[in-house]
Amino acid sequence: MIYDLVGKRAWFFVVSAIILIPGLISLALPGGLHPGIDFVSGSIMTLQFEQPVEQSALRQAFADLGHSEAIVQRAGDGTYIVRTTTLQAESRDAVGNVLSGSERQRVQDQLGGRFGPLTVPTFDQVSPIVAAEIVRNSVIAVLVACLGILLYLWWAFRHVAESWRYGVCAVVALIHDALAVLGIFSILGRLFAIELDALFITAVLTVIGFSVHDTIVVFDRIRENSIRHAGESFEDIVNHSLMQTLGRSLTTSLTVLLTLFTLWLFGGVTIRNFVLALLIGITSGTYSSIFNASMLLVVWETKKFGTLFGKATGRVPAASGA
Repeated sequence: MIYDLVGKRAWFFVVSAIILIPGLISLALPGGLHPGIDFVSGSIMTLQFEQPVEQSALRQAFADLGHSEAIVQRAGDGTYIVRTTTLQAESRDAVGNVLSGSERQRVQDQLGGRFGPLTVPTFDQVSPIVAAEIVRNSVIAVLVACLGILLYLWWAFRHVAESWRYGVCAVVALIHDALAVLGIFSILGRLFAIELDALFITAVLTVIGFSVHDTIVVFDRIRENSIRHAGESFEDIVNHSLMQTLGRSLTTSLTVLLTLFTLWLFGGVTIRNFVLALLIGITSGTYSSIFNASMLLVVWETKKFGTLFGKATGRVPAASGA
């Protein structure tokens, strides 16, 4: 007996709403997302102390130095990653004489005098111009990816009537996944001050690719079954296709998620947010490919826009595909 997934589409849409709405509210209100220095400019440095240093004491030290906005993250025993606004470079007169040393050196000297010997293995600084360019390029990359996916699916399913619908449904599903990642990170930003860096955009693009890959597998099976079972209703064809691909999709996603979870636990603080974004996005991508994209296609193909959610329990009457 084949379980009726399509007939339960109301529940799947409701689950998506429950996941997305809190995140969208958080995104709409100020103070949710915390862009890192890649997007708003600033300085980031790694500090390694020879003696034990309390995180709260280091944060207070930066406040005393005029950087109360500093974000201090522990990265290991005696090692911290600190993000601040832009540290001023040294100033020189017209003939090249140093008028005042760099703020970075002043911070390093003050911390050394307060906590003992330290080293700065890495120091990066992003200017406002570069930050603005990163934001612009990131938005363009996401938009180009969505457009490319829409056009590719339109072409790949060109032998199916109204093939562009497949592309639109896939793009809607990947937008669902991107919003899920953004919304959850907005909530986490409010709770734990988690920052977004350039790797976050990489994670979003990876999630988009994974989501579309899974959606194409389902849609391709729908196309095959539409030919094999031409006399059946479109709802039944989609339901058969989902049951045939469900095990493969879940198994593939589970292996990826287990690997990512291990990487999140042991991969280090520098990639933890990147891996977390992938964990959220791939989970959402697996769900949306199976339970959103296909269900939207059913609603569109059967032209049941007035009954988008169908029935919460039991099947809606079948209708032939458009």
